[in-house]
Amino acid sequence: MNEGGSAVESIFIVALIGFSALLLVPLAGCSKREFQPGTAVLLVDMQGDFTTLKKGALAVEGTDRDYLEMVSNVTRCLHRKGYPIFACQDWHPPDHISFFTNHPGTEPFETIKTRGREQILWPPHCVQGSEAAEILIDNTLIKAVVQKGMDPRFDSYSGFQDDGGKATGLDSILKVSGVDHLILYGLATDYCVKESVLDGLRHKFKSYVVSDGCRAVEVNEGDEKKAYQEMEAAGAIITTSAGIAELLRSMNRKP
Repeated sequence: MNEGGSAVESIFIVALIGFSALLLVPLAGCSKREFQPGTAVLLVDMQGDFTTLKKGALAVEGTDRDYLEMVSNVTRCLHRKGYPIFACQDWHPPDHISFFTNHPGTEPFETIKTRGREQILWPPHCVQGSEAAEILIDNTLIKAVVQKGMDPRFDSYSGFQDDGGKATGLDSILKVSGVDHLILYGLATDYCVKESVLDGLRHKFKSYVVSDGCRAVEVNEGDEKKAYQEMEAAGAIITTSAGIAELLRSMNRKP
């Protein structure tokens, strides 16, 4: 991926290719099993509140019906090829520390100091038990869902642990399942995807980020690009849905 320039420099050129190309392939063509042992998919926060399709409270730009269909097709294709699908899910109580409504006089996307740490404030989103918190991808494809952000005192962008350091159990679930390589995509690039990738790398999972399967919040201009740079610098492979199959084959191919 890094020949002739970094993956970060190229993903914005190829991002329109991957999912569009996959949509042209009949789903029957995905039945060919090309499973690489030890490899799994991690869907990150594919929930209604993060999409424009569902008019979510924290909708990320570019998350319309076409995007959801693209992600669904990719996930279904990978499942048919034999890759187990795992998911993480924001699952907040109403009194969560990240909700601006729990801090009088504040506004969404404002950064405050609380409990000795900086906290970005968000509109209330993915409240436990709400329809908007539901995962939008066919749940029958998903082997296990790990919920995060349940402690009202701590945010939890990462699927592996919250900001207080409490583990979600995802690391154990993946390792018990024999997983050591992760294909990650979902919402949002510059927060939950990034932190899940970085923590996954810390837990020794080889990580592939499918860039056209992600969308960014971009609270500040340039956050998406910085997120990809940070993930790549930490050791993640930035790819696209069109390139992931060959990349995985090449990484697992015996000399």
